[in-house]
Amino acid sequence: MPTDAAERFGRPLGGWRLRLYTVIFEADTRAGRSFDLALVWMILGSAAVVMLDSFEQINARWGTVLGVLEWIFTVAFTVEYIARLICVRRPSRYATSAFGVIDLLAILPSWAALFFPGLEALLSVRLLRLLRIFRLLRLAAYVDEYAALGRALAASRRKILVFLSFVLLVVVVMGSLMYVVEGPQNGFTNIPVSIYWAVSTMTTVGYGDLAPKTGLGRFISSLMMLIGWGTLAVPTGIVSAEFTAMRMHAGMPPTTRSCQACLSEGHLPSAKFCRDCGAPLPKYFRSSG
Repeated sequence: MPTDAAERFGRPLGGWRLRLYTVIFEADTRAGRSFDLALVWMILGSAAVVMLDSFEQINARWGTVLGVLEWIFTVAFTVEYIARLICVRRPSRYATSAFGVIDLLAILPSWAALFFPGLEALLSVRLLRLLRIFRLLRLAAYVDEYAALGRALAASRRKILVFLSFVLLVVVVMGSLMYVVEGPQNGFTNIPVSIYWAVSTMTTVGYGDLAPKTGLGRFISSLMMLIGWGTLAVPTGIVSAEFTAMRMHAGMPPTTRSCQACLSEGHLPSAKFCRDCGAPLPKYFRSSG
C-alpha cells in the first residue's frame, strides 16, 4: 500500500484494530511482510486455477478440485477485504480507492455466480469467471517497482499525451491520403478503413488484409513503416527519462515502517532508531510493498 495509507484511510488509535492494521498495512514489519508474501502467492495461485479451469480436458477431470480451490481463495480474499474495511477509520475511502475497487472485483464474480446459478450457460457468467483475473492487479500493492512505474507514468503523462496526439494526427492524414491514392477499387473503401490500415502499418503489425497496389501507395506504406520504427522508441525514452529524474531527485524516500513504541511512520530505509522517541526500529525489508 502507499506510504500515506494512514493519512488516506485513517489509522486506528489502539486496540485490536491497530494490531490488525499494523499487520495488513504496515508492510515493513515482519508480520506485514509475511502477510504480503502470503497474499502474493495466493493471488498467483488463484490466477493459475482460473487459467487451468479454462482447459476443457483439465476441467473435465479436475473440475471439482479446481472449484474447491477457487472457493478457498474466494473466502480468503473476502475475509481479507472485510478485515481491511474494519481496521481503518475511513472504510468508505478505502472501498472507493483503486486498490479497494480491485479487491472487490477479485471476489465479486465468484459470489455473483453463486447467487445466479440459473445463468451458468450464458456468456455473462463466463465473463464473471474471467474477471477473477483482476486479482493479478493486486500484485501492484505489494511491489515497490509497480509504484515507481506508476509515478513515472504520471509524471510523463503530458508528454505521452502530446506524443499520442501526434501519432493520431499522422494516421488520420496518411489514412486519408491513402484513401485518395488507392481508392475503393483496392480495398480502401472509406477513410476509417484507411485509418485502420495506417494504424496497423505504423505499429509495424501489418495484418496483410489490406495492402496498397499502386506504386505511390507502396511508397506511402514504406514511409509509414519507417515512421513506425521511429515512434516505438519515443514512449520508452520518455518514461526512462522520468525514471532517471526520479532516482536523481528522490534520493531515499521514507518507508511505511512504524515505531513499535510510539507508532510514528515515515522513517528512512537506513534509520535504525525512531526519529520521535528514539526506540529501535524493526528491520526494513525493501522488497515489500
